[in-house]
Amino acid sequence: MKKNYILIAALAGILASCSGEKAIETETEEVTVTETPAEEWTDLFANNDFSNWHKYGGGEVGNAWKIENGEVYLDAENKENWEEGAGGDITTNEEYENFHLKYDWKISQNGNSGVIFYTHEGPEYEQSYYTGLEMQVLDNEGHPDAKIVSHRAGDLYDLIVSNEETAKPYGEWNSAEIIANNGKLDLILNGTTVVSTTLWTPEWEALIADSKFKDMPNWGTFKKGSITLQDHGDLVYFKNVMIKKL
Repeated sequence: MKKNYILIAALAGILASCSGEKAIETETEEVTVTETPAEEWTDLFANNDFSNWHKYGGGEVGNAWKIENGEVYLDAENKENWEEGAGGDITTNEEYENFHLKYDWKISQNGNSGVIFYTHEGPEYEQSYYTGLEMQVLDNEGHPDAKIVSHRAGDLYDLIVSNEETAKPYGEWNSAEIIANNGKLDLILNGTTVVSTTLWTPEWEALIADSKFKDMPNWGTFKKGSITLQDHGDLVYFKNVMIKKL
């Protein structure tokens, strides 16, 4: 954005006019100030389609994923072999390093899903969670996974428990944010920072060594990757999925 400021040296002319003398003509000087706009937000479903996404591992998004009225959802009814065929995780075409991700989600009764980030694809990584970190999406009251500490909605899945439970019941919209910036990670659920940690430190490595991911090569080591919406076989909704590079 450019703003032009016109500086007019007219003081001498005013004084001369007051004294009855002929005003002295002055030159105008134009000073241009350039402002650099901050990185803008990108709506990952801006066109109400999946043009920014693909099925994890390659190929087009399966038709079990649908978009209606600005809401993206996984239709899990009558869908056999979840994570295969018409379903499966969906992943952004672009990778992100430092980013701020915002999205709303709601889960069905007894449902389970998640948002996975720093995802990598390759023949050695059968599923997105083989590499990516997950902010859990869950019906805390109905899904059996909620009985496991660090598996509840808002948790950094299987690593860090939310310091406060702010998840709303199934069927209600939750507002979530993931902020990853130079190793600093914050997870925000319904306006409360529920997880705050630092990645890729000795303490981080100790967390991995004590988790279900300890035997997965390279898990939690990537500093750049894609964003993934998880197909866990249950009806789940997302909307307002926005990302900004930091």
